[in-house]
Amino acid sequence: MKNTLYLLTGAAGFLGSSVCHQLLERGGKVRAFVLPGDKSVKYIPKEVELCEGDLCDPAAVDRFFTIPIGMESIVIHCASMVTVNPDFNQKLIDINVGGTQNIIDACLNHPECNKLVYVSSTGAIPEAPKGQKIREVNEFDPDKVVGWYSRTKAMASQKVLDAVRLRGLNACIVHPSGILGPNDYAVGETTKTVIQIVNGEMAIGMRGSFNLCDVRDLAYGCIMAADKGRKGECYILGNEEVTLKELCRILHNNLGCKPIRFYLPLSIAGFIAKRMERKAKKTGKQPIMTSFSVYNLARNNTFDYSKASKELGYKTRSYAETLHDEAQWLKREGKITATAMR
Repeated sequence: MKNTLYLLTGAAGFLGSSVCHQLLERGGKVRAFVLPGDKSVKYIPKEVELCEGDLCDPAAVDRFFTIPIGMESIVIHCASMVTVNPDFNQKLIDINVGGTQNIIDACLNHPECNKLVYVSSTGAIPEAPKGQKIREVNEFDPDKVVGWYSRTKAMASQKVLDAVRLRGLNACIVHPSGILGPNDYAVGETTKTVIQIVNGEMAIGMRGSFNLCDVRDLAYGCIMAADKGRKGECYILGNEEVTLKELCRILHNNLGCKPIRFYLPLSIAGFIAKRMERKAKKTGKQPIMTSFSVYNLARNNTFDYSKASKELGYKTRSYAETLHDEAQWLKREGKITATAMR
């Protein structure tokens, strides 16, 4: 490890930040690739070497990969554009697919680069019928997944596997499910939902389920993939399926926040979402609820992560522990009211 430099993209993001901290805790040297002027850089530890650039710029990516003679590198590619909007977006393709291709090319152009861990998504894997666990696949088809974020992650994942099979790249892929836990400074969709529940701002919930992992467990899984992941293999980093009702019950039991009394059936939620979307097209405002968000609650969210457990030592902590730690962090950050918790 002494002569190894970890090249980390997305180090200022929710998952990347946790990967960064854990690498440092075990004595690793880290160089982070950050966008020029990114205000989130303030959350990256001072021990980390910063390299400014854009994933879509091959020359900037090459600079990121250029390291002192005698050192070796391992790349953990966490950065991506994330969106809950399922519609086509060229920027999504440019960053998630084109940016990953630039990372792949740089890995192959730099012989001192020993390995690439690509952080994909469970969304890149086709959904299995309800009642069946979703498992890893060995090829990716964007036409078999829903939403353009998932499509781009499938496209990028296939590019990594093609580079392994056709160009000899030493790489593996991890597929995180949803992310939960403390230190989400950007306040993503899941964190926003937790805030609304704890603050009593969600009067009505929806039925359906999620698959959410503690960000610290996902980060550990990414690092173990760098240590132990086999060339050309994919690893699901998931958790047990959980309903919104169960999440609310855990928050109520552990924190004493106000419980949600009514949960909307998904059939009714889907109908309301379509009406909201039609109205939004006329007003130009974002709908509170979308058909895509209802789909994500209704879909099969049961993932088999036994391969990662067996080969990488991946493990998950309880939802109760994660939600407790997240709520404490949100309280310290002033994002939830003190009266919302015991």
